[in-house]
Amino acid sequence: MSSESSSVDQKHEVSVCKVDTGAQLVAGLTSTLEPNEALRIRRKIDIYIMPLMCNQRLRAHRIQFMDKLTLGSASILGIQKATHLTTNELSTAFYLGYILFEYPQNLALQRFPVGKWMSINIFVWAIALAIHAACKNFRGLLVVRLLLGACEGSISAGFLIVCSMFYTRTEQTLRIGYWSMTVGTAQVVSGFISFGVLHIKTIGFEPWQWLMIITATMTMIIAISFWFLFPDSPTNAWFLTLDERVKAVQRLKENQTGVENKHFKMEQMIEALTDPKTWLFALLSALCNVPSSILNQQSLILASFGFSYLQTTLLSCIPGVIQMLTIFTGVRLATRRPNSRAYVGAMYFVPALAGVLVVNLLPWSNKAGLLVGQFLSGFPIPGFVLALAWLNNVTAGHTKRVVTNATILSAYCIGNAAGPLMWKAQYKPRNHVPWAVIGTCYVVCPLLLLLIRAVLVRENRIRDAEHVDDGQQYVIERITEDGKRVEVTVDKVHLLTR
Repeated sequence: MSSESSSVDQKHEVSVCKVDTGAQLVAGLTSTLEPNEALRIRRKIDIYIMPLMCNQRLRAHRIQFMDKLTLGSASILGIQKATHLTTNELSTAFYLGYILFEYPQNLALQRFPVGKWMSINIFVWAIALAIHAACKNFRGLLVVRLLLGACEGSISAGFLIVCSMFYTRTEQTLRIGYWSMTVGTAQVVSGFISFGVLHIKTIGFEPWQWLMIITATMTMIIAISFWFLFPDSPTNAWFLTLDERVKAVQRLKENQTGVENKHFKMEQMIEALTDPKTWLFALLSALCNVPSSILNQQSLILASFGFSYLQTTLLSCIPGVIQMLTIFTGVRLATRRPNSRAYVGAMYFVPALAGVLVVNLLPWSNKAGLLVGQFLSGFPIPGFVLALAWLNNVTAGHTKRVVTNATILSAYCIGNAAGPLMWKAQYKPRNHVPWAVIGTCYVVCPLLLLLIRAVLVRENRIRDAEHVDDGQQYVIERITEDGKRVEVTVDKVHLLTR
């Protein structure tokens, strides 16, 4: 009798509306998932999700980043002369739209189906991109760039949420790395499209306008495909059977972060905004992306080295290949060696620092050496990619994850918006001041990675030393098909969305 009373005293009833959707799906489940079956489910998820995000079927993320690079390519194809624009200002306008809508976008991603919301944003993105071709002045381009930034705010945040809903912690690092590789792919594809567009000769329609129309058409196809094919959650993924959906959630038990919760929790928002880790990751995100202005300036910098427009367009593909290789090797190394994200990320800043020194110290006549230095400066991107995956791994609670994602991506915008402003005419052709700022970022960022690791190690030690009470039981009330109300046990692990 006393044993039963003790059990009842430790039972906690949880409101269904506040319970993670994955917890509701697996409530009452007592069976274990076989490793081979878990592997089969993961492979099926990979087949349907990864191509949708970054590969051959839809190429959504690649198109998003390629659009961001379009203005740099279009600058070489004549857009500056045609519209009297300043590339730095328009690049900043893009990120201004991004940061203004980042928090609203993340809240919408929690409130609405993730796949549908992203598809709407990609659709609007395509329309705005096509309107570029009709713009004849700075004001018109300013409006469409702000709109593009507002729409992109949903993409990276949405992909981070989807990865956390479908993959385990270790798997997330690889998957985030794979779709981040499309940054480099975008450079290569944009370079070849720009090269081809340069040969289009039409009366009244310039090459840069064709570039906008081509990328807009590709993006529109992606938007339609996303609406019908991209899943919103493992609990309702169209390509999984009901049994597979349960197993897809069950295999995420080790994450201890939950799957999805549509109920916004103020306490989690406060927890996210008062957590020092959030701001350390945010500072890292900002500083990692100040040097990203090299990406927007790539074509212009290469042209300043004395290359022709055709040579510049083709040479712009090389940094894309470097970024793909560095991200691939970085995430593979980080997953092979446990708890090594900080060390692996910091390692890639070393060749980048060497590149900054080469660009600044070699004589202007040494074109080959300057090219090597320029290309080496693109090595550090794995540090930021690993930080995104790292943050996703250490954040429990759907609302907290949404708020931290918005904060880190807002910092990403600040870095990207500030970077182009340092490339001023008075610094040309050597641009020593911008390169000095970039070099400083390359020194501080690896130190931040190591500091974040030290903070997390300390928190883990404190957590491991705490007493864990495994005797508590959590239940939700469920109505059966015959109308009866029954209490179903929920694994506490699935309730860490709090």
